[in-house]
Formats: sequence, structure tokens, C-alpha cells
Amino acid sequence: MKHAKLRGVIAAVSGALLMSFGANAMADSTDDIVNALIAKGVLTEEEGALLMKGRAGEKEAAEKKSKGAVTATYKDGIVIGTEDGKNSMTINGRVHFDSRWYNYDEDNNGSNAASSTGSDTYDVRRARIGVKARFLDHYEGEVVFNGTGSAPVLDVAYLNVAWWKPVQFRVGQFKMPFSMEQLTSSNNIDFIERSFVDAYIPAKEIGAMVHGSPWKGITYALATSNGRGQNGTENDVRVDNKDIIGRATINFAEIMGNKDMVLHAGLAFSEGDISKADGVNAFGGDRSTEARGAKFFNGPVVANNNFVDAEIDRSRLGLEAALAYGPFKVQGQWVKNEFDFDTATGSYDPEIKVWYAEALWTITGESHASRYRNGAFSGIKPKNNFDAKNFKGGAWEVGVRYSKFDAGDFDEVGIRAGAGKDAQISTGASGYAKADALTVGVKFVPNPHVRFMLDYVKTDFEDQFGGGSVSVNGKNEDDEQAILFRTQFAF
Repeated sequence: MKHAKLRGVIAAVSGALLMSFGANAMADSTDDIVNALIAKGVLTEEEGALLMKGRAGEKEAAEKKSKGAVTATYKDGIVIGTEDGKNSMTINGRVHFDSRWYNYDEDNNGSNAASSTGSDTYDVRRARIGVKARFLDHYEGEVVFNGTGSAPVLDVAYLNVAWWKPVQFRVGQFKMPFSMEQLTSSNNIDFIERSFVDAYIPAKEIGAMVHGSPWKGITYALATSNGRGQNGTENDVRVDNKDIIGRATINFAEIMGNKDMVLHAGLAFSEGDISKADGVNAFGGDRSTEARGAKFFNGPVVANNNFVDAEIDRSRLGLEAALAYGPFKVQGQWVKNEFDFDTATGSYDPEIKVWYAEALWTITGESHASRYRNGAFSGIKPKNNFDAKNFKGGAWEVGVRYSKFDAGDFDEVGIRAGAGKDAQISTGASGYAKADALTVGVKFVPNPHVRFMLDYVKTDFEDQFGGGSVSVNGKNEDDEQAILFRTQFAF
């Protein structure tokens, strides 16, 4: 009787101890202990079986609880997710604080005309906060607001559905598939500002897209959008056709299995109509320098009347290429915009062509190939984060870019300002038909979340037409020099 009671006590104590062990990590150990107690006669086989049954129920309950457990970590943002990895939410944000200095004199020729063109300034270029969510394996969404204006503005908001990875669907407001430079996040672009190319491509717009990577090294995307830019909706019931936008890329190095190299080529197109009621924005807006300084090209404004078509046919074609090996990268893009429209007295089809070529060298040896994915580049991650105590670590990079703008077709009788202007063009094109910009930059990346960038940008204006010019404080200018500095952090 005493032995039976003793065995019962031992069994109870053993069971309590076993139940206190971790559900997964100690599973094998607890089974061994029970078997050892049975072998020594401390437990009967019936008692051992009872304990093992209880243990199995405990393990099952613990596993179910673990799958529903919520964890919080930090990885490129604050990540809240379930332990099974199927659901997560990331809180992210960025702030870009810029300083810009120009070479324009504060006052020229005793002019009393004040000018904001080329004013030295400090600027919060971007201040965004957003949430990205991933749930049930196949769904991903993101909502981001930009707070740099007088009121928060919706930056992106989309849902991505990936039931099948090679054929995914996206709806909402997001970056359209056209330009490698635009598809590279502003946190990761090679210079402080994007090139002339960026003003003549579809960027963030409202629409829908199918996209994916059907084979290794190949991506595709086909989208339809309002064609009115960020938060833009149709503004003319007579012109409601949507833009069709597509892009395809190939990385030959990935196809060949070379992980140390990027050999990228891409082709993009866009077809659609834009309303004459969009005014100067129908032709990409008045063009400023890459340093966000002087406006040197003023597009025409076409009268929107009931006697001729209210639309302007706009087609865009883009070519891109990138070669990266180790710490070296060269990249370039060429984009052509063609506009076709009629007035009561004439037909016009002017073009704007823009391109850039750049070369970069990561002095500290970080590889560009490691940050290439799905047709675009992510940010530089230093081999070692900067250590303020020893003043070591971080990544350093230098680069140079040459860009070209050509709107020579607008220097045409009928659409340019001055004698012979078409009566249906309320404001003729003017300014400089061409410009080229040289940018030299250096950046320091102490860690993946912080960057310091310094750029020198020189822009030359060519082929003045239509009576326009770049006038700053009463003096006509034919070039601009600027120094830009950015401090940014992102999480």
C-alpha cells in the first residue's frame, strides 16, 4: 500500500515537472525521463502511458498557442507579427532634410524685382510615415502619408495579391512600372535628386497592375492608370481613356548564375491621352533644374474648346541599362515623350527627349549586386556599421552623372511664343530648348538607416527661344551651379 502511494506521489511530481518543460525544446528529454522511470519500476507502464498521453495534449495545446502568439522585432522598421510568420505589420518612415545653395547673386543691376528662383534654403524634402502589412501568405498592403505640405497627403495606398508568385495583382496608388530610377526608393537613389528623366515618366498613380517574375532574372509588369499623377483623377469627361503602362527587364548575370554581377536591360512604354485642360502639365510642366533651382523651359498651354479634340495623345518610350560588378556600377536611361494634338488651325507632334548616364564606386567595397532585386536597387548596407567610439566603419561612395534635356521640337512656329503663334495656343512655349547637367556626389552611409549626401550640380542652358530666359534678380542667366546636402534617416 505504501509502495502504491509512493508511486502515486512520484508519478504526480514527475507529471508536474514534465508539464513545466518547454513545449517544443524539451519534447525528446521528457519522453526519455518517462521511459527511464518505467524501466526502473518507479512507474508502471499504465502510469507512463497516462503521463505520455497528457504530455501529448500539452504539446498540442502549446503549439496552437505558439502559432497565434504575437511578437515584436526590429528589421528595417518596427515589425509586429505572429510567430508562424504568416502575418506581420511594419511601421516605417523617412525624413530627408536638405540644404541648397546656388551661385546666383543676391542683387544684380540694382533690380528691385525680387526672385525666389535659386534662393538658398533649408528644406524638409520628405517626411513620410506608413504601415506595411503582410497577411495569410498571399496578401500585402501599404499605406503611406507625406507630411511636408500644409496637410498630410496620401503618398501610396495599395493591396498586392500573390496567389501565384509569377502572376501577382496590385490595385491602388503605387509606383507605375516604367523607370528603374523611379522604382528605386528615394531612400536609396544614387544622388540627392533624380535626373531630368524622372519628370517625363509615369511615377505614383492610381490604377491596377499585373506583375511578377516568371523565370529567374526576368520581370514584367503591365498596368493601367488615370495618367494624372499622384492622387490624380480624370478631369475631363471628354477625355477618359486610361494610360497603358508596361515594363520588362532581364538580368543576364542572374540567368548565368553570377551572383557578383548585375547585367540589367529594360524596356518600358506608356500610351494614353491627356486633357488640354491640364494646361502646361500636359507636357510635363515647366522644367526646373535637377537641383530644384531655376525654371528654364516653359511648356505651351493649348486652348481647350469644343471645336477640336480635347485630348493630347501622349506616348512614352523608355530604355534602361545597368552594369555592376563588386563596388562599381554604371547605369543609364533614355526616355522619349511624344505629344500629338490638333488645334483649329494646325496639327502638332513635338517630342521631349531626356537621358542620363552615371558611374559610381563604393570606396569601402560594398557590392552593388547584393542590393539588386526584381529590376531595381535597394540601399547600401555597410560591411560594418559606423562605430563612433573608434571612428571606424560605415560605407563611402562617390559618383558622377551627366544628364541631357532636349525639347527642341517646341521651338516651332505655331507652338512657341512670339510671332506666328497659333491662336488656339493661349501660352506659347518659351525658355531654353536644351539643357545639360553634371552632378558629382559623395555619400556616407554609417548604417542602413542613415545617410549623409553632398552633391555639386552644374546646369547649362542652350538654345533660347520664344522670348523666354532664366532671369534671377534682374539678370539673365545661362547656367546654374548648386551645392546640395542631405541628412536622412529611415526606419
